[in-house]
Amino acid sequence: MSNIRDVARLAGVSVATVSRALSAPEKVSEESLSKVQDAIAQVGYRPNMLARNFRSTRSYAVVVLVPDIANPFYSLFIRALEDRAQQKGYAVLLGDTRGTSEREQEYIRRVETRLADGIIQLRPSSEKSQNTIPAGIACVNACGCELTTGPSIRIDNRAAARTMVDYLISLGHRRIGVISGLKDNPHTIDRLEGYKEALASAGIAYDKDLIAEGDFTMWSGLNSAFQFCNMKNRPTAIFSMNDEMAIGAMQTLKSQGIRVPEDMSVTGFDDIAYAKYCDPSLTTISQPAEEMGKMAMDMLLRIIEGEPLSQTECVLPTEFIIRKSTGPAPYQK
Repeated sequence: MSNIRDVARLAGVSVATVSRALSAPEKVSEESLSKVQDAIAQVGYRPNMLARNFRSTRSYAVVVLVPDIANPFYSLFIRALEDRAQQKGYAVLLGDTRGTSEREQEYIRRVETRLADGIIQLRPSSEKSQNTIPAGIACVNACGCELTTGPSIRIDNRAAARTMVDYLISLGHRRIGVISGLKDNPHTIDRLEGYKEALASAGIAYDKDLIAEGDFTMWSGLNSAFQFCNMKNRPTAIFSMNDEMAIGAMQTLKSQGIRVPEDMSVTGFDDIAYAKYCDPSLTTISQPAEEMGKMAMDMLLRIIEGEPLSQTECVLPTEFIIRKSTGPAPYQK
């Protein structure tokens, strides 16, 4: 059976360097870390992680609280986060909270009892919404909004939504429907504000009847679209607050004989993989999910290590992607 000395000999480094690579990889140069990882793979060394954790009083694990594990956006985020965690010698425990505080508390107790060292929260929270993470627990909110308290990684949801609605207005659309998330969701609130700002800037009155509440699932988008189909003076465009709802809405429009984009344009938000390949391909806002995952893990590890943060809030840029689901507004009498 191989041991740590075999790894050190093959990698051409000291036993102490191998030990640091296993216990605190961020303190080892990339070159040495690569040599150690290659040597471990070659000799089949299996370090005693339980003993390491016992000595350091750490679990070397983090909990990621996911409000909807079936959402494709989160899969990109989690994959990048897990890659970064593995590089740093940490394991990732996924907690599918299904948006409930009760399930969140079950996973939070893992941190309180030292089964994990910190939490990455993917449910957006703000000063006005419930934050269930107790004070004193290392935590990063990786889907924050403008009023998120504590360390967070986020995009500017309000500005991104305004960019999308400005574009629809530039195509001649004046009646623009919205398929929102749940009304108390901070992302819904921010994106709706961006929608209202774009309308106000163009001199278009806000009409609450053009808002259909969804819940960020494809099924809710499919159902919400019927509200617009049945209107006497229906909208010529729909701004959906995520891609899943937009794709569901397009299915409803097609079933009702409404052409996309000739009769009604549809836009989404997130740029999940399906957005590029649905028919027609979806105009959307791309979030940097992978970069958010990496940055969230790095920020959490600095908190766990007791290192000061140079900034507690990181606002990452989005990309506006125009595809075939949008076109000029149809002529209306």
